[in-house]
Amino acid sequence: MATLELLNPVAHAGLRLRLTPRFSTHFAQIVASEFLQAMQDHPILFTKHPETGAFYAGALLALEPGDALSDNAGVEPYRPADLVRQGFFLAEGNLAIDPDAPVFTPDGTPLFEANGEPSDALRGVQRATHILHHGLPETDAIIARFLALRLIEPIDIALNFDDGSRLRLDGLYSISLDALHALSDRDALDLFRRGDLQLAYAQTASIQHIRRMAKQRNDRLSAAPA
Repeated sequence: MATLELLNPVAHAGLRLRLTPRFSTHFAQIVASEFLQAMQDHPILFTKHPETGAFYAGALLALEPGDALSDNAGVEPYRPADLVRQGFFLAEGNLAIDPDAPVFTPDGTPLFEANGEPSDALRGVQRATHILHHGLPETDAIIARFLALRLIEPIDIALNFDDGSRLRLDGLYSISLDALHALSDRDALDLFRRGDLQLAYAQTASIQHIRRMAKQRNDRLSAAPA
């Protein structure tokens, strides 16, 4: 269990944060307010917490652990708030850190300016923490409404590559457009008024990125020396 320290501009004046364009995982949890940004770069899917079995939403950043990251015309893709705030936690409403987290390195970006004010990097962490603090319960409620209407279903993702390799992505779920379009006018209107309908369509539209990611992976495999 990590030992947390409340963030302090005096005690942590020399602390530096490693800002890296690479992601630390191939699948990162996101909240509802991130859907419209995340869908520009990543497939958004649902999966279950291994401990609790509860559904949560996430952005698929790569096809499998250790796989090269998806690239969108050289533009840095959207970074989920859960990755921005790595190493930082909320403790009774205050920002705390795990000083042993690998994101803190001697050659990183300072967390504080010389006058003790938060740096741009720390302000980004503060925004990410705020997004998660308010967004997690909101997203849980949205997913509960999707489940109550039986809109979430398993998605079958089986990819074949030119070198003969195959890849299956198991344990993932998506909104069923058939179920969505079969909703009663009352339920559809309720989803629309809550803003859930927009999120449902954003999630289903984002799945198109899997085809692009598979093509990129196939191109890398084809270009690799025999």
